[in-house]
Amino acid sequence: MSVYQHIARQRAQVPVRQLCQVLRVAPSGFYAWHRQQGRPVTEPAWQVAVREAFADHSQRYGTRRLRAEVQAQGHAVGRWRIRRVLKAHGLRAQQPRSFVPRTTNSDPAVRAAPNRLPGQPAPTAPNRVWVGRTRQGDITYLPRQGGGWLYLAVWLDRCSRKIVGWNVRDTMPEDLVSEALRRALVVRRPPAGLVVHSDQGSQYTATRFKQLLARYGAQQSMSRRGNCYDNAHAEFFWSRFKAELLDGGSFPGLAEAKPEISHHIAYYNAERRHSALGYRSPNHFETQLQTTSQLCPA
Repeated sequence: MSVYQHIARQRAQVPVRQLCQVLRVAPSGFYAWHRQQGRPVTEPAWQVAVREAFADHSQRYGTRRLRAEVQAQGHAVGRWRIRRVLKAHGLRAQQPRSFVPRTTNSDPAVRAAPNRLPGQPAPTAPNRVWVGRTRQGDITYLPRQGGGWLYLAVWLDRCSRKIVGWNVRDTMPEDLVSEALRRALVVRRPPAGLVVHSDQGSQYTATRFKQLLARYGAQQSMSRRGNCYDNAHAEFFWSRFKAELLDGGSFPGLAEAKPEISHHIAYYNAERRHSALGYRSPNHFETQLQTTSQLCPA
C-alpha cells in the first residue's frame, strides 16, 4: 500500500493535512494523486522496473543500486527520477545502523600477529586476503526470540567481497571461527601465502586456529588492539549484512536461522550489487576476473 492509499483510507477519521504532515508528504501531491484515480494511467516501463527491482531485492537496494539494476535492463534513468518513484509509492530502502567502534576482549599475555595490511596495495585477485570478524558487540550477533543470541562467523575475500566461509552457533566456542575458516579453505583451496586478517579476539589467538593457518600455508594478520578501523571491510559488511538479513526482526532458534542465513549468503554472493565492484555481484566480479586473466595471461 502506498502512502497516498493509506491517507485515502484514513481521511474519514483524520484530516488530510494532518496525515500528510505525519507521513511527510505534501497535501498537493495527495490531491493530485487522488484526481488521477478515476483516470486510466499507464505507468512507464522504467517505473515498473524500479518497483519490481526494489521488491525483488527485498527493499535492500537504494537509488544507486536500483539505477545499476534498471540500467542493466535497458532503462536510461538516473537516481533523481528513481527517488521520485520510491517516494511516490512510500518505499524506503533498509538502512544499516551507524558504525560504532567496538573493542575486543583479548588476552594481553598472548602475542598478537602483525598487521600485514597497512602499506600494501589492495589485492587484485581473489584468495589473496581474507578478512573475518565475530565479536561481542551490538552489530555482530543475531538476536533470537525470547532472549539470547546466535553467533555468526564469516570470512570475506577482500578483493571480490565474496563470503567464502561461515559458521553459526547458539554459543560462542573457540572453534566457531576456525570451523568457518576450515570450510572456506576446503572449498576455495587458496595458494600458500594467503593473508587471513582479523581482530585480536581470543578465537583468533587459539592454538587450533593457528594450527589451521599453518596447515594451509596462510599468514595471520591482526588489527591493532582497540582499532576496529584496521578491519573496516569486515566492520562495514556486518552493519549492512545484519540490516538486510534481519530487517529489525529476530530468529526463533538455530534451526530456523541456518537456512535463512544460507539463503541470504547465496543471494549476497550471486546477486547483490556492490559499489566497490562496479555494481557487480561478487560471483560476477570473480567470473569476469577469471575470464580476463585467461584472455590476457601474465
